[in-house]
Amino acid sequence: MANVKIKPIGDRVLVEHIEEKEQVRGGIIIPDSAKEKPQEAKVIALGTGKKGEDGKVTPFEVKVGDRVLISKYGGTEVKLEDKKYTLVREDDILGVIA
Repeated sequence: MANVKIKPIGDRVLVEHIEEKEQVRGGIIIPDSAKEKPQEAKVIALGTGKKGEDGKVTPFEVKVGDRVLISKYGGTEVKLEDKKYTLVREDDILGVIA
């Protein structure tokens, strides 16, 4: 696992985008600026959990190492040591890839 110096808080999850291979459509290479933001990501770190109104912490439904689908425009991008990460709320995770 990656040794990242960011510890999410609350129901936030730190993910690293899984870049698709070079996109080629009809023999034309799509430049980086025209590529869609990848939605597939790997869970790197979990926060402390979401607290309910009763004060109890709800456990995460994902775990470190899971491959997940995240909403296209959700989260906050963070760059650390030349790698791009995104901090998303657990609600922004659409599903786990089996």
